[in-house]
Amino acid sequence: MPAVILASASAARLAVLRAAGLDPEVVVSGIDETAFAAGTPAELAGLLARAKAAAVASGRQDGLVIGCDSLLDLDGRALGKPGSPDQAAARWQEMSGRTATLVTGHCVINAATGQQAAAVAATRVRFGTPSEQEIAAYVASGEPLMVAGAFTLDGRGGWFVDEIDGDYGTVLGVSLPLLRRLLADLGIAVTSLWT
Repeated sequence: MPAVILASASAARLAVLRAAGLDPEVVVSGIDETAFAAGTPAELAGLLARAKAAAVASGRQDGLVIGCDSLLDLDGRALGKPGSPDQAAARWQEMSGRTATLVTGHCVINAATGQQAAAVAATRVRFGTPSEQEIAAYVASGEPLMVAGAFTLDGRGGWFVDEIDGDYGTVLGVSLPLLRRLLADLGIAVTSLWT
């Protein structure tokens, strides 16, 4: 079976894939995410996932390249990683007590054949109402600066998420059920990739 390449620097995505039996090589795409625009956050997440996978697959002769990108859709606005601690704190003030949708674009490219399959997964997230002191402590931890929407489920941010409706993996950055279906669309059984 071909090698699996993850076109992402996300430690959470890598951890999910490793826990699920894959051992991907990590190759960061290096694309300028700010150069892309789309009509909705879901469309943008899909576009970025395809661009990341294509950038890494370009020039390769083999391998299955997985590109993903996550954004938080809050009132139709695409929120990626906050640019500063102040922006992260402001986001949490805005998200507190509300529901938003975390969208993750997925793209798999078989570099040997050029075939690709892509889709976007969405999970609703209901945020708790952390106090100002809790928000300040969370922002000071540095964690929200590194992730789409300024929160995680599998870290300190999990304390402040009351409920999700949808696939947990989508919020971590890669939906295993969706990825399995995309691989199947390319004629590849995920079990054949297990290490």
